[in-house]
This record gives sequence, C-alpha cells and structure tokens, in this order.
Amino acid sequence: MKTIVFASQKGGAGKTTLAAHLAVAAVKAGDGPCVLIDTDPQASLTDWWNGREDETPAFAPVTLKELSCKLAALAQAGFAFAFIDTPPAITESISAVVAQADFVLIPTRPSPHDLRAVGRTVELAALAHRPFAFAVTQAKPNSRLTVQAMAALSAHGVVAPAIVHDRVDFASSMIDGRTVLEIDPRGRSAGEVVELWTFVKARMNESTKAR
Repeated sequence: MKTIVFASQKGGAGKTTLAAHLAVAAVKAGDGPCVLIDTDPQASLTDWWNGREDETPAFAPVTLKELSCKLAALAQAGFAFAFIDTPPAITESISAVVAQADFVLIPTRPSPHDLRAVGRTVELAALAHRPFAFAVTQAKPNSRLTVQAMAALSAHGVVAPAIVHDRVDFASSMIDGRTVLEIDPRGRSAGEVVELWTFVKARMNESTKAR
C-alpha cells in the first residue's frame, strides 16, 4: 500500500479538499481500493466522509499512536492507497505522520504568505527523506501570480503541472460528501483533479524505482 500525506503549514491551502478529491479520482481510475485517514483535530475530512452516500473511498479512524500499526493492517487488508490529511501546523505529530509517507503533497496557494511558509514543510519532508511535490491550489485563471508562484516553488522542488483553480464547485461539492468528479465529471475542475492524480501516481512510481 502506498501512503500519500497532505501537509502544509498554512491553513486553507486545500489539504482536505485534495485528499478527498484525489482519493475519489484514484477509485474512479481503477487504482483502488483506497482509504482516507484524518489526523487533523478539526476533523473536516471526517465530516465530509460522514456526509457521503458512496462507501468508497473507505475511511479509517485512527490515533497518531496507532498510525503505524493501522497502516500495516490496512495494507494487509488489501488497500492500494491511503490518503492522510494533517493539521495546518508543523509539529512533532505531523513529523510522525510524514515519516509514514511514501509521498508528500504540499498544497500551496499562489500568494506571498503561502510561498514564504513552504520552507518548513519542505524541511519536514527532507528530514524524513520522503519524496514530495507542490500542488498549486486556488489559483485565479490567467493570473501572472500563478506563473510566478510556480517558478518560485520550482526552486525548492517539483511542482505539479496540474493547477487547481479557484472555483465554487470545489467548495460546494465538499458540503454534501461529494467531489467535482461526481457533480460534473466532464467539467474543468474534474479534469484538473484527474490530471493531478495522474501526476502524483507517476511521481510515486518514479520514487519507488529510485529507492
């Protein structure tokens, strides 16, 4: 089983949204079974899943102390991917979660404040010797700031070519346990999510071969 951790020091960067959407994208792409894990005390991912009618992806309640054992049990149960949401902070508990990752995805909004905050998250992944990449989120269409942000991030690591733009459907889909892939599977937002999952899966395969 491959474990993907969503980490960012900044709140509101889109960790929960990406975790939910990429898990659904993986299931729809035939890459499942997939399981979601929520380590954020705010429990936004938990609330989203509880409001969901579809039983996939699965959800596994877990405490930080039992995370390692729980991941081993989930792998033994046959899950292919685990998607782990984390709190918006850099703490020892998040370090422990990142240590369990096969891949760390760092959602980053194209804003000066978010760009200044990525350093500590990158450091966390580097100290744990975990491969990582940035995903630009909540971008404005045709914005020069987005291009500048991607250039700035590329100095620190790989940046996903799939940009997740700021659209109402992302927020509205999360209200009732769905994703843009289910609300409008042929829409632009759904296309961005599919493209991002394709990138993440490819990067994980490359990292596995490198190790």
